[in-house]
Amino acid sequence: MNPSFSHLASTSGSNSESPLAIKVIMIDLDGTLLDTAEDLALAANLMLKELGMSEQPTSTIRSYIGKGIQKLVKRTLTGQLDGEPDAALFAKALPIYEHHYANNLSVHTRPYPGVLEGIQAMQKIGFKLACITNKAEAFTLPLLRSTGLYDKFEIILSGDSLPKKKPDPMPLTHICQHFQTAPQQALLIGDSLNDAIAARAAGCHVFCVPYGYNEGRNVYELDCDAIVASLLEATHRIALP
Repeated sequence: MNPSFSHLASTSGSNSESPLAIKVIMIDLDGTLLDTAEDLALAANLMLKELGMSEQPTSTIRSYIGKGIQKLVKRTLTGQLDGEPDAALFAKALPIYEHHYANNLSVHTRPYPGVLEGIQAMQKIGFKLACITNKAEAFTLPLLRSTGLYDKFEIILSGDSLPKKKPDPMPLTHICQHFQTAPQQALLIGDSLNDAIAARAAGCHVFCVPYGYNEGRNVYELDCDAIVASLLEATHRIALP
């Protein structure tokens, strides 16, 4: 953990720390803004059924979330986080998954508690807001529209918006350049190792929420500046410079 901010994470229930001076807030989608696990799992099981394979529990597929849909499909096919399925099987499975997910984007997906209130508070204070996700734009934009979040962000970067995606720092650097803001005045709020690695590489601050996915791992083990219970709590730890 970054030693200069370790006290923030260890005392997440207190608001006595000096707030971080921030101009730009970047927020992850899956597991941070939206609880998408049930619909991702629904599409995965429809894909498995169509392929004649055994369906899997939502809890298992939940642990596969975090590195984009292609990785999710590979993990679902192999039952392993780093497994590589037969190339022909993967080539057949991916469009099947994408078809089912496109048709079931918002069956169960909703914003997490505190998301709308947190974003409203951030806007009231005057922070610049961006959404940054590894999900393809074809799914990202309809999801944000259907959940009422699309108009909350000045810029939305999906997994296929740039040549590289998280954990590469490129999307974060791009957003800082868009807002003409130094990385040290930008904050990423996410739920996973991908987010922590990307933020550190870009030189940005990072808060993590404990309710997301993080590929089934303990969020408290991540190198982040603070663990915040909600986006609304995050606003109590930051201020405009």
